Amino acid sequence: MIRLVVTILMLCMSTLVSAETMRFIYPPPESDNDRRYDYYWELLQAALEANKDTYGAFELAPHPVRMNATRSVANLRENGGLTTVLRVTSIELEGALRPIRIPLDKGLTGYRLLLIKADTQARLKSVRTLNDLKPFSFGAGARWADVDILRAAGLTVEPGESYDGLFRMLDVGRFDLFSRGVNEIAVELNENKARIPDLAIEQNLMLHFPLARYFFVAATPEGEKLARRMEDGLRRLEKNGEFERRYKVFKQNSLAGINLSGRRVFRIKNPLLPPETPLAQLELWDTLSKELKATP
Repeated sequence: MIRLVVTILMLCMSTLVSAETMRFIYPPPESDNDRRYDYYWELLQAALEANKDTYGAFELAPHPVRMNATRSVANLRENGGLTTVLRVTSIELEGALRPIRIPLDKGLTGYRLLLIKADTQARLKSVRTLNDLKPFSFGAGARWADVDILRAAGLTVEPGESYDGLFRMLDVGRFDLFSRGVNEIAVELNENKARIPDLAIEQNLMLHFPLARYFFVAATPEGEKLARRMEDGLRRLEKNGEFERRYKVFKQNSLAGINLSGRRVFRIKNPLLPPETPLAQLELWDTLSKELKATP
């Protein structure tokens, strides 16, 4: 009889555990104009739905407090409410957090166009080499990977402390060029054109450095549980074609109205890239070869 009661209790406890809601709390947009990450959190929603039959209920919601990239990583490490963040990977970051090594935008963020003030275009007309860009200054978030990558290439970087603040810095001439992913720049132009009327996308140049944007969780047993579910869900989306379908829509929307063909591409090394980055898995990356038409 006692053995039967114990068995029943264990089964009940097992049911409760499996029914426990897994919480995925992520950083909210940094401002009302910040729409950079909508695609990624929608992708995660689809991944968690894809394995709900195995892992059970989940909650996916933004944290109530806005925070920049530095604060979000600190919050996650200190168990301050966040349970996942979205970041471009680096050796330092992978030493602090647990990455889910699936490049969510197939490296698209590493293809960079330049937001400029319209009168800067004429000054860039004679740029033929990376050295020709050295007289110009670039803006970037103080803790973005861009800072170290661009400086390692010999370029001048003016760091800014906030996302919105970088647009103000460009407007008042604190720097000349704001390097933005091809998946970010059109939305950012539209969102900021009203307050910066002469904001423009530079017409002839592109930078490229390999970037992998991943989901990260805390390097803890609880974080590992979340990571296993996230990776499983993303792999299911890859297997059934939903990942590729969503990516193609994301890419098409991102590049609408942007002409990449014929641009001069400057390829820059990324010294922050961890050796575990799956660069050899070519199916995980987009080369934009069709859009660039094999521009060297």
